[in-house]
Amino acid sequence: MNRWLPFEWIVATRFLREGRMQSLFIILGVAIGVGVIVFMSALLAGLQANLFRRVLSSQPHITLERPKQQATPALLAAPGQQIVTTIQKPSQRVNTIDQWQKIRDQVEARNDVVTVSPTTTGPALVVRGSATQSVSVIGILPEQYNKIVPLSEKITAGVFRLTNTDVMIGTQLAEDMGVGLGDKLRLNSAAGTSLILNIVGIFDLGSRAANQRNVYVLLSTAQNLLNMVGGVSNIELTVHDPYSAEDIAQSIANSTGLNALSWITTNSQFFLAMRAQTYSSLLIRVFVALSVAAGIASVLVVSVVQRQKDIGILRAMGGSRGQVRRIFLIQGALVGLAGSVIGSMMAVGLLAMWKIVARNPDGTPMFVINVDWQFFVWSALLAMLAGVLAAATPAVRAARLDPVVAIRG
Repeated sequence: MNRWLPFEWIVATRFLREGRMQSLFIILGVAIGVGVIVFMSALLAGLQANLFRRVLSSQPHITLERPKQQATPALLAAPGQQIVTTIQKPSQRVNTIDQWQKIRDQVEARNDVVTVSPTTTGPALVVRGSATQSVSVIGILPEQYNKIVPLSEKITAGVFRLTNTDVMIGTQLAEDMGVGLGDKLRLNSAAGTSLILNIVGIFDLGSRAANQRNVYVLLSTAQNLLNMVGGVSNIELTVHDPYSAEDIAQSIANSTGLNALSWITTNSQFFLAMRAQTYSSLLIRVFVALSVAAGIASVLVVSVVQRQKDIGILRAMGGSRGQVRRIFLIQGALVGLAGSVIGSMMAVGLLAMWKIVARNPDGTPMFVINVDWQFFVWSALLAMLAGVLAAATPAVRAARLDPVVAIRG
């Protein structure tokens, strides 16, 4: 079979076989480095995806709201003098968005927006007997809102359904008020409106504060309760690329004149932590890759010194400098390829063990880790490239050896 291989491949594989222990140790070193890189990359991707899903599963990517109003009463000056104006903030902000249907249609027409859902929110008091508790009433259109916040997946009792007489409350509020499915709750708003609604669903958003405060009703119900008939206080939406939410929010704000708050702005500390985690992981992978490349280079440099006479004989028999260079470059590529294959297998084994060990108290996986096989292919290619680059210096050194000096030792 070797006779069909090019001369450089035959010599390169023979050099690797003759120094079996040396080749084995360097391949093992490459395998450990590649295994660490692949394992860390898959683990970090799974962790970030889990955190990202938990944060964004309970909030929209972008929220549109009416900008703050400013009053500018004129102060009349004496005749012949300039009129002075003062800017004063109103005592209470106007909550409704003007012509919200037109804005909704405008935003829905954008290619980067996935779902748009209007909401009407405001404070209210929940009353049951002598017990009262302040809550935030959120009026929604169930089908559209569920595409932004999957509320149907968070229902622990009852059904995800809203009519004009229905309400869905959190687990903590149900516990505090001592109510369950089918019970009645009275909602009193600051506008003096009162409604008695039937509890059809109890949800768990994963946050004690949200489970205690959030109350979901139909959009029209919230409009009547909060005295905002026909109006909405927010327009919530999701986009195709959540990491571009800030740029999209600025674009929408400029075109509509509304305040546009992205999840990046409202969760700035979380976003910065995610970015810092990504950068730190990238630095670790870079240093591991550099150490792997340095290991390959050091072994091949030693190989050049050990095989000076062999290289001299090859040159004396007519071997060109280019052929000698290619012999060591091929060795570097083969070492990188073998190490990446073994390292990828090690990483798969470690990920399988992690899935078994890292579990929640109820036995479910702590978070989902998806193995991207394309990443293994890229790891193999990068390991081969690192091996070739690491072998460049030893290859040039070997090609520059004078045949007579090399044979004499």
